[in-house]
Amino acid sequence: MTNFAFVRAEWPELFAEAACAEYNGVGDPRTSCFYARRCLELTVGWLYDADATLSAPYRDDLSARLGEPSLRALVGADVHAKMDLIRRSGNRAVHRSTPITPGDSLPVVGQLFQVLYWLARHYSRDPANLPATDVAFDIEAIPRPVPASVRVQRQAELQAQAARLAEQDAAIARAREQNAGLEAELAELRALIAAAKVANEARPDTHDYDEATTRSLIIDALLKEAGWPLEHPEDREFEVIGMPAPNGGDGRGFVDYVLWGDDGKPLGLVEAKRTRRDARVGQQQAKLYADCLEARFEQRPVIFYSNGYETWMWDDTRYPPGRCRGSTPATSSPSWCSAAPLDSHWPRRLSARGSWSATTSTEPSGGSARPSRFPASDRRWWSWPRVPARPAP
Repeated sequence: MTNFAFVRAEWPELFAEAACAEYNGVGDPRTSCFYARRCLELTVGWLYDADATLSAPYRDDLSARLGEPSLRALVGADVHAKMDLIRRSGNRAVHRSTPITPGDSLPVVGQLFQVLYWLARHYSRDPANLPATDVAFDIEAIPRPVPASVRVQRQAELQAQAARLAEQDAAIARAREQNAGLEAELAELRALIAAAKVANEARPDTHDYDEATTRSLIIDALLKEAGWPLEHPEDREFEVIGMPAPNGGDGRGFVDYVLWGDDGKPLGLVEAKRTRRDARVGQQQAKLYADCLEARFEQRPVIFYSNGYETWMWDDTRYPPGRCRGSTPATSSPSWCSAAPLDSHWPRRLSARGSWSATTSTEPSGGSARPSRFPASDRRWWSWPRVPARPAP
């Protein structure tokens, strides 16, 4: 039993990689994420070969291919966010020593399922191979308990395997360039695919791509890359009091993410919106949450609002909102700059009396003063080191 049977007939190579990701989902999560990324890389490579509407990226690797505006226009914001999540998770599995658990790998396999569903739904040449609209990812299809045949691979083994596959792919690409008949083969494939796309687009796609889960996973991944482990209940859906209650409500609200400082006070908040909506839709809601947090903790957090691929930062006591560096619809990859540690770049904006200051900020623990705001030209997602301290209940 497998979740990926619908790609076996027309994309056997993709099926093999997806099946490996699925098979290792519980027994070897790191390897599972590796194979999910490998499957995505092959999928995107096939799209560039087969779909004549795509433009060649500036660099021939997965990151550049996903960053190419024509690809994002083709797949849409939600599927693009799924692709980026799989890429990031695979990179983390191979290149970072942080633990990878089934809680990390199983959602990635689920996102791969959605990406391959989209592929089959739009590019299957034989109507008999089209997946059913109501097909859903079945987590129970992943082997439990762990099969005896699953051996957990060491990270070094995965790195070596990734290098071998990259070299193999490069050799294949060089051989294809020397193949005189390649252009004729690609022209034939593209003609078949163009006809299949027209036929498939005539059928409404009503499949549930589970956009809300994608948005949550990609923002989680970005925050974790930045050093926020999101390990505690108050990191997500933090309850605040004092929200507007025009219809007789109790004034309660829930902040999607709160980024806590080492003193237990909020440094930032993140308001998440649907991937298909402009991230700026969350601006006013985020401001109201910041008001509530400031009233409780006597410290105003910097505001972020994001739809998973586009993120805006608002230091609202001094600057207007600005899109975070590296966060554009074209790149679909909000970036985290690791060059700026918290101790030297985060404006706590605390005066000696413990209130917000518009000009200087002093470490509560006796550190040196620093600028209270980021320069307007330097708005970005920062990689903040984290010394966990919990806010008072």
